[in-house]
Amino acid sequence: MTETAISKPPLTIHLCAPRGFCAGVDRAIQIVELALAKYGSPVYVRHEIVHNKFVVDGLKAKGAVFVEELEEIPAADADRPVIFSAHGVPKSVPEDAESRRMFYLDATCPLVSKVHKEAEIHFRRGREILLIGHAGHPEVIGTMGQLPEGTVTLIETEDDARRFTPKSDKPLAYITQTTLSVDDTAGIVAVLQDRFPEIAAPHKEDICYATTNRQEAVKHVAPLVDAMIVVGAPNSSNSQRLREVAERAGCKTAVLIQRANDISWPDFEGIRTLGLTAGASAPETLVEEIINSFAGRFDVTVETVRTAEETISFNLPRELRDMISPAQAVSG
Repeated sequence: MTETAISKPPLTIHLCAPRGFCAGVDRAIQIVELALAKYGSPVYVRHEIVHNKFVVDGLKAKGAVFVEELEEIPAADADRPVIFSAHGVPKSVPEDAESRRMFYLDATCPLVSKVHKEAEIHFRRGREILLIGHAGHPEVIGTMGQLPEGTVTLIETEDDARRFTPKSDKPLAYITQTTLSVDDTAGIVAVLQDRFPEIAAPHKEDICYATTNRQEAVKHVAPLVDAMIVVGAPNSSNSQRLREVAERAGCKTAVLIQRANDISWPDFEGIRTLGLTAGASAPETLVEEIINSFAGRFDVTVETVRTAEETISFNLPRELRDMISPAQAVSG
């Protein structure tokens, strides 16, 4: 008796490019892995090195120990390396590490460090500083923590920008979190510039290249598909912004998921086209996992939609550069 094959419905997956790991995330993960190779385990990491559970769990399995504060590190391990996450930390954190005589490596993304330096320059020039960003995000905490408490005012929305009242007659300047929605930020900046025409802007755009490129790819794909999946963690700012961008670009079903087993299949019934991207801290293996899961239910065709090329890379901390060959060396 011949078994009749059950045909699968066709599905075209429009795979956004660029997607996934950015240079800052790749560098941060490499710092943890090289530190483990050079110094052995345990290597301590303050906060998630990047916002992705799959990545964090993988590093834990290799011997990394994640803590939220330095005081959680046992006194007996005070000589073990401690790494600061890609999001950056307030100045008080390395000061605390030095007071405890800890050896630390800073995995702060160089583009976040650039914003830190901008804040310090504005402060030295006597400007009142506004930070456009999201309250409670580690990057915002780290940036505000570069200067004395109360020096930086957080602006989250256009309404905040309209309500803002300068504390003095000092000239104003604004900086931004690197992982914001490009369009939302532009709206906030427009309000500030309309109210304060002389406000100093960043010398170069603060929103990082990877955030911008991934949002542009989603804007291109989202109007063309029945549904959109963003692979990323719920506490990943850049991943959340990608989902919002997809919705605004006209995709009625836009969801953020971490793994294939998080897919709610009723959301994708009857679709013929699917957009797929990944936040800057989501590894490509999770994208492949999603594609394979859909291939189990659909006759899948994958088409890559590339809207930008990325060639940026960043130097490692000098303490770890002896761990890579000259051919592997990167420049920032």
